Amino acid sequence: MATPLPAALRTHLTALRMLLVMTVLLGLAYPLLLTGVGQAAFPRQANGSLVESHGKVVGSSLIGQSFDLPKKDPGDADEPARPDPRWFQPRPSAGGYDPTATGASNLGPNDEDLVRAVRERRAAVAAFDGVAPSQVPADAVTASGSGLDPHISPAYAREQVARVARVRGLDRAAVAALVERHVQGPVAGFLGQERVNVLELNRALDALR
Repeated sequence: MATPLPAALRTHLTALRMLLVMTVLLGLAYPLLLTGVGQAAFPRQANGSLVESHGKVVGSSLIGQSFDLPKKDPGDADEPARPDPRWFQPRPSAGGYDPTATGASNLGPNDEDLVRAVRERRAAVAAFDGVAPSQVPADAVTASGSGLDPHISPAYAREQVARVARVRGLDRAAVAALVERHVQGPVAGFLGQERVNVLELNRALDALR
């Protein structure tokens, strides 16, 4: 007659079996099931909501990015970025739009560095867009919590219309109408605020003649 295993050993073996079963179910089967459902039902979202232009991936509709002029010296990592006046600009990013550095600055609203940065950004945006500092919306001078928000407020998009139209030699009314067509309402009609996806707006702008 076999000697029964000690209670402590039986408990450990049971726990080990449960660990193996749950690892297979939740670590393999469940992720594979969700991946399969995502690829079958929502392939674009499951693959990062990538945006293509002329057969080339130019970004993601879920991740903000910069629209800057080429560097004068590509080898100079310290050369400051220069926003390209031909494009609608996004809101600032504490991480430089780097998906691996997502996050906010963690500076409080009364922090001297943040107050100074906001003041400098407001002056720079006003000069860049040719408007009074009082006309610069809040999201033009403050980063989002993630630093990767792909949207700006309709107010900031409208504030940039005159500059974009002038630089591109386009009719201002046509550019303004383009912005209005890209204003997205709150999610489900009540979650969040109206917003404009900068990448999608710039893609439509590129096609505007």
